[in-house]
Amino acid sequence: MNVHNLMEDVVIKAVNTLYDRVKGENVAWLTCDCENCRLDTVSYVLNRIPPKYVVSGRGVTHNAEYLASAQLQADIDSLSLEGMRTVSSTKRPFHTENRADCEIQSDGAQSKPAFNFFTFTGVVLDGNTFEPVTSAKITLKIDGKLAEMVDKTWSNPYTLVPSTKGVYSFWVKSIPANESGERAYFNFSIEIEAEGYSESVYHFEVPIMSEDKIRDTLDSTYTLKIKDLVIFKK
Repeated sequence: MNVHNLMEDVVIKAVNTLYDRVKGENVAWLTCDCENCRLDTVSYVLNRIPPKYVVSGRGVTHNAEYLASAQLQADIDSLSLEGMRTVSSTKRPFHTENRADCEIQSDGAQSKPAFNFFTFTGVVLDGNTFEPVTSAKITLKIDGKLAEMVDKTWSNPYTLVPSTKGVYSFWVKSIPANESGERAYFNFSIEIEAEGYSESVYHFEVPIMSEDKIRDTLDSTYTLKIKDLVIFKK
């Protein structure tokens, strides 16, 4: 099945056009126009407009009038500028990295058996108030060593920020397997450090069945929710 959101093409073109225009005018608030920041802006806009899905060229024809709407373009331009300002003021740590380092690399190993990990996600809470802790360093380890992430967009250690409301997430890089269908257990630990709080470590074990190739696309259904982690002030 091949489903495509037409708005992706429209928004990508609009965002790149605006970045080039604003950069050419040397606007003070534009602090970066790298590919990563541009893609963050594209995501910002797409998350705020209704999608238009099609499965064939006929679908494009049926939506041609809507896509040519002056009001739609004005809305996209407005959101794009809003997104550009937001991204420029809150650049992610990896934004200057080469885009190739921010994507799972396709090579010969992609088609070989591998243990593919869930996306781990959870939340850190204050032990007294049970409110989210908004500033803490979260480190994920596997067998006592720092767990390698799938690419540089997944930080490890990860530092919580207020906007995440205590939520963290990790996507561990796949590990080669001898064959598909092989079962193994992996021991993980999560270390939490936060100013004014006692350090905390949580251990858990994950059983994984190897697959015939490396999973190289994010699947929101392939997620493991870690129990709420509670830390206490010193």
